[in-house]
Amino acid sequence: MKKSSPLDRQGYPTPKPTKEKTGRCQTADDGVRAGHDFPESPCYESGPLSQRMAPSTPETLPQISDGAAAVLLMKRSTAERLGQKIIGKYVTASVVGVKPLLMGMGPWKAIPVALEKAGITKNDVDIYEINEAFASQCLWCAKELGLPMEKVNPKGGAIAFGHPLGCTGSRQVSTLLTELRRTGKKVGVTSMCVGTGMGMAAVWVAE
Repeated sequence: MKKSSPLDRQGYPTPKPTKEKTGRCQTADDGVRAGHDFPESPCYESGPLSQRMAPSTPETLPQISDGAAAVLLMKRSTAERLGQKIIGKYVTASVVGVKPLLMGMGPWKAIPVALEKAGITKNDVDIYEINEAFASQCLWCAKELGLPMEKVNPKGGAIAFGHPLGCTGSRQVSTLLTELRRTGKKVGVTSMCVGTGMGMAAVWVAE
């Protein structure tokens, strides 16, 4: 979390291992892109990482980062019995597959299935959180689905926050529900591509 970051309300101070005996508490984002101002940053001019990955550049890929996230999910009756504050509701989810060579395009197929299962249309959704494994695949999925870009990752995605593997789904849920509640909106969708051509999407309602 950088100063005044959208992640401020989602983070939890965590002891960070160091060579010093005392260690220190990690309270802010120390990602390698802290302070960059694209396109004014000098690294904006960097070329593709390789011919095989062209046109992917460091600016269009998520940074290497460490991170962890957790979500507490239970029946409403259990939450009420335990006195837990309810901030949102899980509605439904979908898991689909596309050809392995289309890895990254999973949200394109998963989102419509999740919306149909929830009995809503894409226009009923206030915010879409689509994981940015690459900038190109996120933009392509949003364009093919006809999603208004102002509804997609309104506070930034993995390219801004980093992409700690295994943390994506929980981080998306936290980001989505926090922003829905902050803006007074209700319905959100999280989605991501998965290795070998799979894709997943889930529908959530803020409370």
